[in-house]
Amino acid sequence: MAEQFDPTTHPHRRYNPLTNTHILVSPHRTKRPWLGQTEPPAPSNLPSHDKNCYLCPGNARANGVINEDYKTTMVFENDYAAVLPPPVPAAPAAPHPLLTAEPVQGGCDVVCFHPRHDLSLPTLSVDDIVAIIQEWTRIYHHRGTRDGIKYVQIFENKGAMMGCSNPHPHSQVWSTSILPTLPAKELSNLRDYAESSAATTNGPKGYQNKPCLLCEYVAYERTARERIVVENEHFVALVPWWAYWPFEILVLPYKRHIPSLTHFTPEETRAFAEMISHVTIRYDNLFSCSFAYAMGMHQRPLPPKRVEGALIEDEDDIAHFHVHFEPPLLRSATVRKFLAGYEVMAEPQRDLTAEQAAQRLRACSSVHYSRA
Repeated sequence: MAEQFDPTTHPHRRYNPLTNTHILVSPHRTKRPWLGQTEPPAPSNLPSHDKNCYLCPGNARANGVINEDYKTTMVFENDYAAVLPPPVPAAPAAPHPLLTAEPVQGGCDVVCFHPRHDLSLPTLSVDDIVAIIQEWTRIYHHRGTRDGIKYVQIFENKGAMMGCSNPHPHSQVWSTSILPTLPAKELSNLRDYAESSAATTNGPKGYQNKPCLLCEYVAYERTARERIVVENEHFVALVPWWAYWPFEILVLPYKRHIPSLTHFTPEETRAFAEMISHVTIRYDNLFSCSFAYAMGMHQRPLPPKRVEGALIEDEDDIAHFHVHFEPPLLRSATVRKFLAGYEVMAEPQRDLTAEQAAQRLRACSSVHYSRA
């Protein structure tokens, strides 16, 4: 008799409908020994105030500006921004049609989460995280309503392993005159799905009462229960079917189609803060360390317009607000995932299945290991 397919043992491909790509899953490779590079563990004995930190209250930044003595959050324009405000010179004529360039302008903001140098999202209170979300929302609206801006990206790099140059708890917001590649691809696939015959009637509807890919996906996952890590009254955190990073998590609203932060009710804002706390605590508890990750929000490229205080729906409401957490750690606090030759030259690949990763994260305590 032919051997029966077992997704926990046999190699297979999984489809990512958000990006229209595939990933190779090789679960049998989790048994291989690791003799490769290891990373130094993240420091766990940071001071509450570091006199040499560019982001601590009252300290001087690299450009000599003195930080205010802030008590909650602090926002400032990045002293070494990746994009610069207008005017930006026009690009020279392309020497060949295959060698084009276009100028990009905008702005970059830094959002310090808290004055304490030794805290991070998993060790901040829910009230502190609510204040951070309110600041993200304010900047999203402030930057997104400026002339020439076409996209606002909120993200956090946590940990030196993810290239973070300062351990003080902070995130960034980049606003650009172009719609970047990944969110553009997601929006295109969300639009295509809304018009496709593959769409079903599960879950809430999206823009103009059309089927929404993520509304339907999260409705299925809440029924299947295989990949869900944690959920609350408004949000769910799950390891997506198509996850690439070993312990990747997707956070989504599930009760209704929410296009952006500006659409949140106060109750949804607090529920979102609670979900960020739940997810990041489980990450730290997985390997009893300050867990490194890249976090980014995908939503409407820009906030909607208001008329007499009401949000005006338009085609960008095809977007379904969601948050990607993409951490590099694979086996322990010191072993991370590397891009292999096959991944660089062919397609993404992972060893641990999404279901196995979700089960391990579900089993983690909701109380931070440092307080247990």
